[in-house]
Amino acid sequence: MQPTATVLVYSDDSNTREQVRLATGRRPAPDVPVVEFLECATPAAVLKELDKGGIDVCVLDGEAVPMGGMGMCRQIKDEVFQCPPVLLLIGRPQDAWLATWSRADAAVTLPVDPVEFASALASLLRARRALSA
Repeated sequence: MQPTATVLVYSDDSNTREQVRLATGRRPAPDVPVVEFLECATPAAVLKELDKGGIDVCVLDGEAVPMGGMGMCRQIKDEVFQCPPVLLLIGRPQDAWLATWSRADAAVTLPVDPVEFASALASLLRARRALSA
């Protein structure tokens, strides 16, 4: 059986979560595992799932409400032991400096560009696999 990667997707907007799923497909690149999604619409749900463990990458919507993905990213980087890598969805390219402030491992702009997103997600999954080996 093929190993899988669990990707947590946080956004209060179901359309954004769908864009992430569609951009990823079954796997973002041939050399990374098949992806299983765990969707969260609230900050509390994100923290609960991270406490359980088993998350390979987090995709956080910087435009989410009531807590944006940037604030969520900074919080989990501070509070979650061995926090998984974070791919941040930002509203505009000029927000890249905020993604750096939040300690995100990568950032792409909304709306999700499938090629850019899949490339960024695959890179984070490869790095995560290399650390696990």
